[in-house]
Formats: sequence, structure tokens, C-alpha cells
Amino acid sequence: MSLSELPAEWFSWHGLMSAIGLLVFVLGSHALGQRRHPSAAIAWVLMILLLPEIGVPLYLLFGTRKLPRAARRDRAPDARPAIDSAAVPPWVQRLTAAMGMPPPRGYRRLRIHDDGRAAREGLWETVASARARLDVCTFILGRDAFGDALLEALAQRARDGVRVRLLVDGMGTWMGGRREFGEAQRAGVQVAQFSPPLRAPWRGPMRGRTNLRNHRKLVVADGERLWSGGRNLAGEYFEGAAAEPAWVDFSFELEGDIAAEAAAVFDADWSAAIGPAADPVPAVERRWPAGTAVTAPAAQMLPSGPDYAEDTVHALLLTSFHRARSRILVVTPYLVPDESLLAALSLAARRGVAVDLVLPERSNHRLADIARHRPMRELAAAGARLWLVPAMVHAKAIVIDDHMAMAGSLNLDGRSLFLNFELMTGFYEPADIARLAVWIDALAATARAYQPQAPGLARYIGEGLVLWLAFQL
Repeated sequence: MSLSELPAEWFSWHGLMSAIGLLVFVLGSHALGQRRHPSAAIAWVLMILLLPEIGVPLYLLFGTRKLPRAARRDRAPDARPAIDSAAVPPWVQRLTAAMGMPPPRGYRRLRIHDDGRAAREGLWETVASARARLDVCTFILGRDAFGDALLEALAQRARDGVRVRLLVDGMGTWMGGRREFGEAQRAGVQVAQFSPPLRAPWRGPMRGRTNLRNHRKLVVADGERLWSGGRNLAGEYFEGAAAEPAWVDFSFELEGDIAAEAAAVFDADWSAAIGPAADPVPAVERRWPAGTAVTAPAAQMLPSGPDYAEDTVHALLLTSFHRARSRILVVTPYLVPDESLLAALSLAARRGVAVDLVLPERSNHRLADIARHRPMRELAAAGARLWLVPAMVHAKAIVIDDHMAMAGSLNLDGRSLFLNFELMTGFYEPADIARLAVWIDALAATARAYQPQAPGLARYIGEGLVLWLAFQL
């Protein structure tokens, strides 16, 4: 059938749907401050214009990037203690404060987990240390022996009288094997799923935002002890599962005031999952009277995602890469940065900064492996060094010169940078920054250097299609 044979009513309906879709797109982007990348905005507009019957429902389900309350986040400074300027760079303090992020706090007894065994021991110790309150947030809780052991440990703490809350992402629950929580709940563990994917999109506190996932990982005991990093709570992230070898990952634990800020991040996520009035929990008591100075070592919670008006960690990384003078050291499982981050890394390499990126030879996401070759070729051409580890690397950490390091849940890809709820921890103590750099250097020593190769036509087109569609993923 040719276009001339289509009934006029079809064109009227198609035009009406396109007009409604564009109106929804424009008003939604303006009202919620979506700040879309130009390529993403063009892709949505084209889809709404050409295929409105598909584009409009997809946009309503997946198009939202920021929550309404993000634009109204209170940026007025609280009773923040003075920060030792020698510990935290002044530009970091100004930038993070302007974006409404938690201020730096003191910490002690930082323990970096060199392997999965140390990470597991630290997790068990953190769980066992809780006296009144234990908060656990993860993207995946495995349906395996590790997940069983963890749930039993949480249930026992609940029986001991500790208030235990477990927050698991709704999509991560499916990816982890659709684990059942009934026994733990009967023991007293409070369990919430963050935006379950099969819930009607108009129901729940996160209604209409199916594409926004909580990827944060943290365990906080009494607002005093923190276990965090990039590990999901399943066997492959620690010592392996069944016949599968363990993935290379990174986590840490520490004590001090910074743990109270992590508890506040969890409280906000818990409220987003179940509703602010469904289960109020007293806030962790702050222990820093106004005017109290925080001396080194200092660390900082660096949350990012739909609950912040700005793309916080993206802005911090972009600024850091442009200000770097000697070295940028990155480990990430997926490397699909946006154009601005890619340009910042390339420019740093061209002006003589030693830029090293450590990646898995092959990750667990085939599309990410296809999409990463274009930025890898561009970085290599600029003088950056890329290292491919034979094992699956799931760690996420970044070191900039000797003044800042970050570790946590954020990958260098569009989903982590612009869609997910993510959490990095910033460290500013030179000795601890050096410890993290040593860990990444040791990992790079096990890798082979990446040698770029010119792609054939089919591969070049395939890479472009994956990158073009990435705004939806």
C-alpha cells in the first residue's frame, strides 16, 4: 500500500499523536530540568515524530531523567564544620556545595579490600557491629550461597533487636534470580524493592520512572561504620560462585562521621522506594557542632542521579580531568563516556598528563564492549594508555594527581553518569589516595596494552548504531 492509498484519518491520527508527544517532551524536559544531551534530545524527537505510537509510550516510560524534587533540592548550607583546606581542594568544596552535595567529613580506619575474601570479612564485621540500626542497599542480591548467608546474618541481627532495612533495586532483584525475602521478613528484616519493573508505571513513589535504577552499594551500621564500593551482594563479586571464578572488584570500609552521611543517603533512597510517610525512621544523630573543624583525613559522599538537579559526579569528573596536571588513573568495567568526558580525557593526554585506563578484556555486557571501541581508539590516538585485564573487572575507581580519589558504584557510561542513582566516595588524604593508586597499578600490571585497529565498514556502522541507541539503555 502506498502513502496515497492510506486514509486521511490515519494522517490526522498520526499528526495528533506526534503533536501530543512533542508537547509532552517539551513540557517534561522544561518542567523537570532534564538537561538532555543534544544527541539524546534529537533521537527522542525523531522517534516521537516518525513513530509516535511507539515513541510516546516509550518516552512516558523511559524518558524521565530527573525527579521533580531534584530541582527543588535545598542548596542552603547547613551547620557545616570548617574544612582543612590542605585536605580538601577549595575548588572541590565550592563545586560540591554549589550542587547541594554532602560536605566532606572525617573518617578513620580505612581498610581497602585487596580481594573478595577481605571484602567478605569486612562485610560480615560491619553487619555484626550494628547495635541499633543496620542499613543495606544493593543493586543485586544473589540467589546463591552468598546471598543465603547474608540474608541469614541480617535475619539474626533483626532477632537480636537491631532495626534492619534492606533495599534492593527492582530490576536487580530479577537479575539476581528473583530471590524470596519471606523468611528474612518474618525475622524482622524490613525489605523494599526500588521501583519494581512489573509494577504499573503509574503506581508507587517512583511512578512513571521505570528506567531510573538504584545502583548504589552501601552497608551502614549505626551511622558509624560504612562498607561500600562497587560489589553487588552475590558470590561472583567476592570469592566466586559454583564453577565461575570471582570477578575483580573493589570495596572498602571505614568508620567516622562520613558514615552518618552515608546513612542519610540511604534514608533518602528508602523514602524514594516506599514513600516518605510510609515508614519514618529517626535520622542518624549528627556529631559535628557548628564551627567544628574537620581535619585530615577527610572523605565525602558523592551521590549522583535523578535525585540531584545537576549531574553531580559527571561535573566533578569533568572539572577534575581538565584540572589534572600529572596523572589520571581509571578502572571501570564499561567505557562509554559522553563526548565532554571523552574530550576532557583526550585533552589531558595531549597536554602531557599520564592517562591510564584499566578495563576487562571482555566484560559481561556485549553491547558495552562494542560501543567502547570508538572512545578507546580516540583516547589511544591522543596518547592515553589502555590496559585490558584477562579477568572480568567490575571495580570502579578514579585517581586524579595526588589530591583526589573516588571509588564506588559509578561506571564511565551513559547509564551510570546520567540515569542511575549512583554513589562514589571521594578521598582527599594523600596516603590513602596513594594506596588506591597502588591497587590500580597492580591490576594494570596483570593486563596487556590495548592496540587500536581500524574498524571495517560493518563494525563501524555497528558501533555507531549501538552508540546512537545508548540514550535509551
